[in-house]
Amino acid sequence: MQFGIFTVGDVTTDPTTGRTPTENERIKATVAIARKAEEVGLDVFATGEHHNPPFAAPANPPVLLAAVAAQTERLVLSTSTTLITTNDPVRIAQDYAYLQHLSDGRMDLMLGRGNTGPVYPWFGKDIRDGIPLAIENYALLHRLWREDVVNWQGKYRTPLQGFTSTPRPLDGVPPFVWHGSIRSPEIAEQAAYYGDGFFSNHIFWPASHTKQMVELYRRRFEHYGHGSADQAIVGLGGQVFMRRNSQDAVREFRPYFDNAPVYGHGPTLEEFTSQTPLTVGSPQEVIERTLAFREYAGDYQRQLWLVDHAGLPLKTVLEQLDLLGEEVVPVLRKEFAALKPAHVPDAPTHAARVAAAGGARDTTVHAAADDVTGASPEPTTLEVTS
Repeated sequence: MQFGIFTVGDVTTDPTTGRTPTENERIKATVAIARKAEEVGLDVFATGEHHNPPFAAPANPPVLLAAVAAQTERLVLSTSTTLITTNDPVRIAQDYAYLQHLSDGRMDLMLGRGNTGPVYPWFGKDIRDGIPLAIENYALLHRLWREDVVNWQGKYRTPLQGFTSTPRPLDGVPPFVWHGSIRSPEIAEQAAYYGDGFFSNHIFWPASHTKQMVELYRRRFEHYGHGSADQAIVGLGGQVFMRRNSQDAVREFRPYFDNAPVYGHGPTLEEFTSQTPLTVGSPQEVIERTLAFREYAGDYQRQLWLVDHAGLPLKTVLEQLDLLGEEVVPVLRKEFAALKPAHVPDAPTHAARVAAAGGARDTTVHAAADDVTGASPEPTTLEVTS
């Protein structure tokens, strides 16, 4: 079981002080949060992708993740999510393969359609094509990482002829892919078809909805012959705010919740915590709530929490990570490990996938011709004089 955090990179005014961080401050704080996640023993750090205010989340997540990779040693780096709909799959293939090499395999990729409607026309796309774009673009991305030379033609981008995406995946093993979705059964079907992971970021939805999505994915995973339904690779999102005393947690978090751009000015904090996975309370309450996710999601492989949103200051976020690392995650590791049947796989890692593939391979493609003129390279002659 992997435990970690994800960020949406929002630049939000702190309602208790009236101060709004600069983009520079928010970006630097994000890197500090990632470093802290490794320090306290978490497994995963994931970043969202946004292209508009009020977000400082990277428009190109590999830039942030490469910086974090250079400052960490063990942390798995991921996204939450990379937009498979509006990004060119060729660019995704190359950027994340490069990140895979830089991080020595400490990365994977979560793909999603995104929840910001205007982003589609910004990149020349139509939101009404969201599902077809996700299906076609991923079909191409999947091939780009597995075939040295790709000939391809589709509906939403120019054809490819004799194209090689570089660099090739590290050790001959493509990055593991999670398909992230809140509400789209087509994405659960897509994840099952390829035998990839399915990440249900159920932070805004009740357990009954998440249960339906995860069960659909598990059934279809088995249908496509990738293993039994309970062997499917599932991840869940969540939100927490903790203090050692639950009353203190509720009192401190309430103004952030009430004014948050995402869910403020809507249901009350009490209504939202009763209807969604948001947990505001003591570490023990977070432990109990998270263990209960297994009742409707089954034995799953990755749990990520959102802890740095709604204008919370960096000091408070780092305190949340201390509580996760010291009091919450060690208990959850032990409890989930005791409950997991032996035949249910662990979360995929690069090392495990390389071993399953029979070992590392150098898949570097050496061009047979000059990529500028197309001419074959001339043999060089070394003249030796005495």
